[in-house]
Amino acid sequence: MIPTQTACFETINLFLVLAVHMEGGESSSSFPMGESAQERGLSHVPEYYAIPTSHRPSLNPETAHVPIIDLVGFRDSSSRRPVTVNDIGNACRRYGFFQIVNHGIDQFVLDGALSSAFDFFSLPTEEKSKLMSNDVHNPVRYTTSLKDGVDKTQFWRAFLKHYAYPLEDWVKSWPENPPAYREHMGRYAAEVRKLALEIMEAITVSLGIGPKYLSNKMEEGMQVMALNCYPPCPQPGLALGVPPHSDHSCLTILLQSTTGLEILDTEDGKWRAVPELKGTLQVLVGDHVEVLSNGRYKSVVHRATLHKERTRISIASLHSLGMDEKMETAKELVDEEHPKGYKESSFRDFLNLLAKNATIAEGKGFIETLKIQY
Repeated sequence: MIPTQTACFETINLFLVLAVHMEGGESSSSFPMGESAQERGLSHVPEYYAIPTSHRPSLNPETAHVPIIDLVGFRDSSSRRPVTVNDIGNACRRYGFFQIVNHGIDQFVLDGALSSAFDFFSLPTEEKSKLMSNDVHNPVRYTTSLKDGVDKTQFWRAFLKHYAYPLEDWVKSWPENPPAYREHMGRYAAEVRKLALEIMEAITVSLGIGPKYLSNKMEEGMQVMALNCYPPCPQPGLALGVPPHSDHSCLTILLQSTTGLEILDTEDGKWRAVPELKGTLQVLVGDHVEVLSNGRYKSVVHRATLHKERTRISIASLHSLGMDEKMETAKELVDEEHPKGYKESSFRDFLNLLAKNATIAEGKGFIETLKIQY
């Protein structure tokens, strides 16, 4: 039996329900904000980090078959452009995920961003704690797991999130330390945003609704940078860095220091590891593209696994419409055979629900709450 996407979301639902309903064992409040198990370097995985046996990650996962898109073909005015657009459309339809090469961002910019992220997470706790917050509406915040000292199930990471567009409006609120952070991360943020706009144009062309369908809204839209640090885990087969989820964005571009990203194959329900290929960037289709495409393209369900001996850093750049701009299904993609399948929503809608734990309490991924039932 081939699982549907709804069935695959049962995996997400399990973790979301656990996050608020798990009882017994050690309380997560044993480690207040800034003193989590991963930050303290414990030699064991506390019980409230452990996930159910049937959903634990394999220490030797299968490798995902990941489409590799050469963006030179899209930028070429010759016959290669429609071929590349078709390849991007096929990748969005089958996987909701692809890797890109010849993306135009110099390696020194990528290295500078990763180096700055490593340097930030290496700062003393008291320095990072200046930005500590559980408020999901805060435009700049540092925390660990999902909500420190609140959730019953914790995840083995620390993260920094900050808004990045318009860059001149937000960069002054970014960390002052390390000293080169704003320069290096700002340079990468600006470059990856230009890339995101280009890829989004290719996606709308592949849907048959034209290159400019969302151009103005995307150009005035949001960019959120999420820097994740996954410290070494003494028992990587027991815990996760991030639970299964899809991103509530149009698309996410991911830069990572090493492997650890896994994607869920909706055809067979198996988790597979994304292979490492230096210099590539990962592109993840988000919920907003699923809504826009009326389900032709699916947002990719993914998770972060852990290493026993090394730290993994990832930098996710999430791109969406403006905070209150609602994404709706393209009318061109709705007909009698394909009735409208999704309600419209904005990034603020998602944050409001996240703040209330509404989707968590109901055991649903956010995209599931947008689906119209006939």
